Amino acid sequence: MDRLQSRPVALRTKCAGRWTDLGYRDMAERVQDLSIGLSELGVRPGDRVAILSENRPEWAIADYACLAARCTDVPIYPTLPARQAEYILRDSGAVAVLVSGAAQLAKVTAVRERLPGLTHIITFDQSAAGPGVLGLEQVLRQGRSARPRHPGWRASALEAVEDDLATLIYTSGTTGDPKGVILSHGNIASNVTTCVGLFRFTSEDECLSFLPLSHIFERMFGHYCMFHAGVVINYAESVDTVPADMQEIRPHLMASVPRLYEKIYARVLDNVRTASPLRKRIFAWSREVGERWAEATIAGRRVPAALRLQRALADRLVFAKLRARTGGRIRFFISGGAPLSADIARFFYAAGLPILEGYGLTETSPVMAVNTFAHHRLGSVGKAIPDVEIRIAADGEILTRGPNVMCGYFNKPQATAEAIDEEGWFHTGDIGLLDPDGYLSITDRKKDLIVTAGGKNIAPQPIENLAKMSKFVASAVMIGDRRPFPIMLVVPNPVQLKGWVQHKGLPDGELDQLLDHPEVRQKIEREVRQTLRDLAQFEMPKKLLILAKDFTVEAGELTPTLKVRRRIVEEHNRPAIEALYVEK
Repeated sequence: MDRLQSRPVALRTKCAGRWTDLGYRDMAERVQDLSIGLSELGVRPGDRVAILSENRPEWAIADYACLAARCTDVPIYPTLPARQAEYILRDSGAVAVLVSGAAQLAKVTAVRERLPGLTHIITFDQSAAGPGVLGLEQVLRQGRSARPRHPGWRASALEAVEDDLATLIYTSGTTGDPKGVILSHGNIASNVTTCVGLFRFTSEDECLSFLPLSHIFERMFGHYCMFHAGVVINYAESVDTVPADMQEIRPHLMASVPRLYEKIYARVLDNVRTASPLRKRIFAWSREVGERWAEATIAGRRVPAALRLQRALADRLVFAKLRARTGGRIRFFISGGAPLSADIARFFYAAGLPILEGYGLTETSPVMAVNTFAHHRLGSVGKAIPDVEIRIAADGEILTRGPNVMCGYFNKPQATAEAIDEEGWFHTGDIGLLDPDGYLSITDRKKDLIVTAGGKNIAPQPIENLAKMSKFVASAVMIGDRRPFPIMLVVPNPVQLKGWVQHKGLPDGELDQLLDHPEVRQKIEREVRQTLRDLAQFEMPKKLLILAKDFTVEAGELTPTLKVRRRIVEEHNRPAIEALYVEK
């Protein structure tokens, strides 16, 4: 951070409708004061300190302060309920927790009596401080006044070595209790330096950060990489404000899970559906031209002059307008966390908004493979990054080995031994393919594979993603393991469905009321069947269970990173599922 302290802006966040800047020098001083303040409270190197907060500058300051104090920070998703936060605080042995404000503080105070090892609670919101709860400013002042007693603070911070534990991140997991992933300074540093070199971030760039910093993907990409390269980090107000924030900030870089790109794509197609016949023809032509140009460009082939001219016209007619909605300065997006549709990636590339898809897990810090401008193949997650090995096991599971692989699971030696074999290969639990050129494709989760009673193997995720290509489908989950045939649970998009109902002159109402109409249910079924029309017969869900209530983190049906807990979803809907299998 020293080399960047002369730069004016490190972070930018929106408060009361105005964007507020935080410079590197001010940030460095707060990191030092909080680090010393934690030491004054009795926090020692190796102790665990939890962070339970939404994205905000204080999150970043707390993270760097913990690393400088050589204690281990334990990020907790702010969406987790109190009982799950309690489990992480207890299992990690956290001696202190930093919370954002009253809502997160309430979770901790509700379980504090059952956490005798939790000595300190610090809130970023001074108004939430009180008996037994310190305000962040109070700890910062304490650290500032104690600076003379810590003349060797910087030297002490630099004593951290590669094998020292940096963070303990609890995987959300699709089954069972979360496991604490032990990541060292060396694990994370290897990923950061490699990715900065691959993507050539510059100090002239700005990024928009909206994925939770509790997740290693955003933390590594939108936090450590950006600081390392001097990129200005802008924190979105919320997921819902991302479109507006993009217009205001006009970022050059963004990282997201595929859902953001799916929503943008669905909105574009929705606008086309309601356009005039002429506009539809213009869009169809522009898309076809743009995708031919994209395929040639990505493959490194010479683009014919006629195609270059056509693409320039298509850009003027269609694609430039889409780029303007993203702020007009995007150099590229990064996608991770779930498979991205090749059709969506191709369309975005054609529009001059390249999405570089990658792959990794919390246990791999996280990046294992990624597409770059030098090596890019649509439909894949790219090649293994430098110094990382990837191979496919006999059963199709993806294995990896390298400096980014975790040290193990906290207090779980058996789970660690099951995940990392004697040769150092980490077993990802994902199924994939490596093509002859070294590009990796993910087909499904090993544990999610559905094996029907007839012995057919079905990978549910690609089928679910196809169903969600319809603007009328918000969520889709395949069920059918050890069953005679697969079925699909579908949650309609209420906004789109209401618009269709009003257009048809049907009685309006809440989603559960709309689903009482046979015409509405038939519409949803037609939409799903249309998106799945190219599936093999054994892959096609034979029946649909249309639900009025979407899956949620609070109900345990989704992980904090919005992955489906298939077993929980099935359990919550068991009576209706059993009824479908009984029906002729």
